[in-house]
Amino acid sequence: MNFDFSDDQKFLKSEARKFLDANCPASRVRGVLDDGAKAFDQALWTSVAAQGWLGAAIPEDFGGLGLGHLELCVIAEELGRAVAPIPFASTVYFLAEAVMLAGSDQQKAEILPKIAAGQLIGAVATSEGPGTLSPSTLKATVSGGKLTGVKIPVTDGDIADLCLVIAKENGQPGLFLVDLNGAGVTREAVKTLDPTRDAAKLSFKDAPASRLGPAGEGFSLLEQITDRAAVLIAFEQCGGADKCLEMAKAYALERYAFGRQIASYQAIKHKLADIYVKNELARSNAYYGAWALNTNAPEMPVAASAARIAACEAFWFAAKENIQTHGGIGFTWEMDCHLYYRRSRQLGLVAGAPRVWKERLVSHLERRNAA
Repeated sequence: MNFDFSDDQKFLKSEARKFLDANCPASRVRGVLDDGAKAFDQALWTSVAAQGWLGAAIPEDFGGLGLGHLELCVIAEELGRAVAPIPFASTVYFLAEAVMLAGSDQQKAEILPKIAAGQLIGAVATSEGPGTLSPSTLKATVSGGKLTGVKIPVTDGDIADLCLVIAKENGQPGLFLVDLNGAGVTREAVKTLDPTRDAAKLSFKDAPASRLGPAGEGFSLLEQITDRAAVLIAFEQCGGADKCLEMAKAYALERYAFGRQIASYQAIKHKLADIYVKNELARSNAYYGAWALNTNAPEMPVAASAARIAACEAFWFAAKENIQTHGGIGFTWEMDCHLYYRRSRQLGLVAGAPRVWKERLVSHLERRNAA
């Protein structure tokens, strides 16, 4: 079995890197970080839409390129490498995937072309505060097509147009689409460790909501959606982790201490080797997840969980050790290292913490072994 990408997919990856090197240097990321009123890079978002990346996995019938999830994976890796300050994950990995998975023909026709064209920013609202969300702790409710409740934090919630919300209807959890520009919605910006990715507190008071998918299957659908998103985010994390290794290696080769390159010292060699090992482990799990996603394999829950856990660990470790390799200057605002550390923490939580995914992985393995 060949888990590698095709020549065409590798070419897409190469072109994506060239585009982002030219259009998303660290200065563009800092432009969003340093501007408190700027939630994302609108110009970059428009350019990415023009490249067709937003519709890479969306069928041609709904305005996309119809390429598939493998092409989306290679794009995701390059976006992670560039720490792109755009709402790509919320819009494409979560909202678009949710609509393609469970949307009606009408919902697909209304939403997917707008996503592909860059005319709609999406968000997903699940958390209602600290703790793991479950049917027993879910407080948001829908009655008569009206949503009431509070969700915090919601990634990209302050800039999104359409939000996917999990809430109870007649006591049963379901997924609902809510126009955040409509009536009954209040937004409040939330400060996070990574200001290059917007977050908000969303308060709903009788906000019009339309159901996505069958009634009562909210958590089942949400798990499938997060499995898909986890694989795609894993590629972003792999891209970021690889960039951290490159940065650490380059600095170690140019920095001298006591007349020697610091790369010649065993302690630095061990750091770089440890980063490399974790990165390769994460990449192998991400490839396994990409195969499962692309083929709709029954192994998808296990593959997604493994990819999520390994990628979270690899990116966080690489970002941390990159800072350490840069020594006393690594954590300062002048260095780009902290951009990757911030993003590693943000991506480590946006689809659920690794602790939750470890529990999911064990549960799936137990059920599979018992079958």
